[in-house]
Amino acid sequence: MSDTKTRPAPKAAVTLTPGAEQRVADLMARAPEGAIGVKLSTPRRGCSGLAYSVDYVTEEQTFDEKIETPGGVFYIDSASVLYLIGSVMDWREDDFQAGFVFENPNATGSCGCGESFTV
Repeated sequence: MSDTKTRPAPKAAVTLTPGAEQRVADLMARAPEGAIGVKLSTPRRGCSGLAYSVDYVTEEQTFDEKIETPGGVFYIDSASVLYLIGSVMDWREDDFQAGFVFENPNATGSCGCGESFTV
């Protein structure tokens, strides 16, 4: 007799707040031709070593994490997933600035300007 328990779907590495989901929808509404989604990666740069980068993506990569949002597809670069597990991504705007904000439990430090982080 086999065990037929159903497993819950795995939780995404990054949770998008409603504000971040809306921003993805806004970006996809005016995306350049050929864009299939928006992708988060963590390239090496800045004083602390890693930075958050959000860009349009035109081709799905096999090992990237794919998150379906109401406004479009959000990808996480496969090489960045381990740095981002458990993170929350939000979009914040005020009179002086606007941008994605990350609450990353894996970050052990960040630079003074907030442009980069270390794990």
